[in-house]
Amino acid sequence: MPIINNDTEHDPNKILPIDYDWAREYYEAGVNNNWIPEEIPMQDDITQWNGDALSDAERQLVEWNLGFFSTAESLTANNIVLAVYDYVTAPECRQYLLRQAYEEAIHTDTFIYCCDSLGFDPEYLYGMYDRIPSIKQKDEFVVDLTRVINKDGFMIETDEDLRNFLRDLVGFYVIMEGIFFYAGFAMMLGLKRQNKMVGIGQQFEYIMRDESLHLGFGVDLINQIRTENPGVWTDEFGTEVVDLITEAVELEKIYAYEACPDDILGMSAKQFAEYVEHIADRRLGQLDLPEQYGTDNPFPWMSEQVDLNKEKNFFETQVTEYQSGGSLDW
Repeated sequence: MPIINNDTEHDPNKILPIDYDWAREYYEAGVNNNWIPEEIPMQDDITQWNGDALSDAERQLVEWNLGFFSTAESLTANNIVLAVYDYVTAPECRQYLLRQAYEEAIHTDTFIYCCDSLGFDPEYLYGMYDRIPSIKQKDEFVVDLTRVINKDGFMIETDEDLRNFLRDLVGFYVIMEGIFFYAGFAMMLGLKRQNKMVGIGQQFEYIMRDESLHLGFGVDLINQIRTENPGVWTDEFGTEVVDLITEAVELEKIYAYEACPDDILGMSAKQFAEYVEHIADRRLGQLDLPEQYGTDNPFPWMSEQVDLNKEKNFFETQVTEYQSGGSLDW
């Protein structure tokens, strides 16, 4: 069955025989990584947050990242259900999309757990995308990439329709989950390395592992559509994708400088900006597009969390780490 299918002779309810083994493998890996936020104790985080263990810059970094991710995860879940699932009709891919939607719900629950544990006013935490311009710009940028296929009556009938859908997938998987999330991951895991907000840091580790699967699935989905529809991904469209990614990098760099205005031990806003460039080059390479930055990874320790060089060989190298969320030892 084609991965994008409008032929009513094919039944999307018949998952066997499986045509896309890689989609089934993503589903199985996600199941093996099952976890819930309540497994992770937060008492030390609460003590640090209510005391004087954190500098003003560190407190802002925590607040901004919780504020961004709390709404971004909901945006991501809505996009799966409303903008992707309807058009990806291969049943094994739909099975993974349902698994991903569940994981996004777990991530949303994580920020409810953090908000409750640290005593945040929900209106304060969940309203940051309205108050913080750099967060609002990132959210609006991704939402804008889905406006075409969210229109009533949108169908994939022409090459231009399919390019619109691919543009959405790039925005959703590559930009939102593959670029906009990663500076925040580095910030929170950097704090954890200093034994600060370790509970939240551990939850971010689990989220990053999930997102690594989401990103891998999204890239494979994009590339499968390209393979099945030769000629749709033109040089002109490739240039458009490069422009979207470089624009996203600039927005994420603005966020990095504003979320981390002062140097924190071993980390600086400049390094976070460099990390975003490094990540963007990785994403461009996954789409067989030319790198734009040539920036070295300023945080080699991030590769210890999720080795970016292993993303394409994820199932050969890291599935054994996904057996039980509660027993992982970082």
